[in-house]
Amino acid sequence: MCIDNFLQETMIQNIKIAVLGGGGRTGKYLVNELIAKGYSVKLLLRNPENFQIKSPLIEIIHGNAIDFVAVNSLLKNCQAVISTIGQRPGEPLVAEQATKNVLEAMSRNGINRYILLAGINIDTPFDKKGPETINATNWMKSNFPIIQEDRQKSYSLLVNSSINWTLLRVPFIDFTQAKSKMGISLYDCLGNKIDAGSIATFLRLQLEDCTYYNKSPFIYNA
Repeated sequence: MCIDNFLQETMIQNIKIAVLGGGGRTGKYLVNELIAKGYSVKLLLRNPENFQIKSPLIEIIHGNAIDFVAVNSLLKNCQAVISTIGQRPGEPLVAEQATKNVLEAMSRNGINRYILLAGINIDTPFDKKGPETINATNWMKSNFPIIQEDRQKSYSLLVNSSINWTLLRVPFIDFTQAKSKMGISLYDCLGNKIDAGSIATFLRLQLEDCTYYNKSPFIYNA
């Protein structure tokens, strides 16, 4: 069932969104966006004592995305999942394992909508990347090959799953609440940066729109 049809039957306040990465720089914009629109949010946080956003719409689960038990606990009683998890320097690889955990927990909890954030370096068979995007992708492959491979494996897991997923690809993030005019493309990133506020809005809108089911759009400041 498409979430936007679901919203016709259920009040937004009764919909709970599981969020991974909500304590990160981009994730905080997403959390504020969701609660501003009235969604209940269930967060998986490694250090909940450091989380500053307060709202009766927020529920916190203490844990790590590479721990299946924690992820399964996060997803209980949720209707969709959004991830803004990034790779932290010097820490275990997170993308593939987190995706495995989320997909398994979604199956166990009857959830069918997964929306997640990645960089422009992820390749898909549908891409027609221009020179700048190719250069950025190749730079990532050359300088961070293990992280790049881990992210690419995460994409493959999505493609081979039976859920409705959307993998949002973004360039350099400008950490402001600004929401500049936004470009969207399924084939190439035609801008070199994107506002964090715009990312949060786009991620939230995917709860209400089926347009990018099983697709990997680029978004950027136009």
